[in-house]
Amino acid sequence: MSIPLRAPRRAALTRRIRWLVAATITYNVVEAVVAITAGRVASSTALVGFGLDSVIEVASAAAVAWQFSGDDHERRERTALRVIAVSFFALAAYVTVESVRALAGADRAEHSTVGLVLAALSLAVMPVLSAAQRRAGRELGSASAVADSKQTLLCTYLSAVLLAGLAVNSLFGWWWADPLAALAIAAVAVKEGRDAWRGEACCAPAAACTDGCCD
Repeated sequence: MSIPLRAPRRAALTRRIRWLVAATITYNVVEAVVAITAGRVASSTALVGFGLDSVIEVASAAAVAWQFSGDDHERRERTALRVIAVSFFALAAYVTVESVRALAGADRAEHSTVGLVLAALSLAVMPVLSAAQRRAGRELGSASAVADSKQTLLCTYLSAVLLAGLAVNSLFGWWWADPLAALAIAAVAVKEGRDAWRGEACCAPAAACTDGCCD
């Protein structure tokens, strides 16, 4: 059984989530601009898709920012969760379509030094932001903050997929590795979107989590 948070602690956690969401939005805006620009220059669908994923993540983070912009953030949580769920579904749909197109032989991912650097940087930054927001969301009991942290974590997986896909394609010519891995990510996105829509994102304090959903 969890102990109710004192008002000062709740206020501190709310401020922390606001800062983390702001950092996530800022990073993803820059990431989207760089990825889409580099993708167009290199004719890389994978990079353009990665940039569009960043746009979707901005929408998810913006929903949480809106929720915590006022004192009634608990009443706004259901709406924020629905927006996050839709962003998961949109991401899954886009990744699936682009993966199928790639497997069919259209717009295969090409080598891009900028893409490799960007994917590696995101692979380092995103897990830190995700973990920090997940901890704060769990302690505060906010399902939307936890769900958004999962969206950020999904970007980590996509970064790894992009990095591996571009590297393997450059080294061995295995162009099909990226779309296959991306399809697995799409399946995860659908599951997380369904949980967010139902309001099932784990938001219990760490001490109260017994089913592993907070790991």
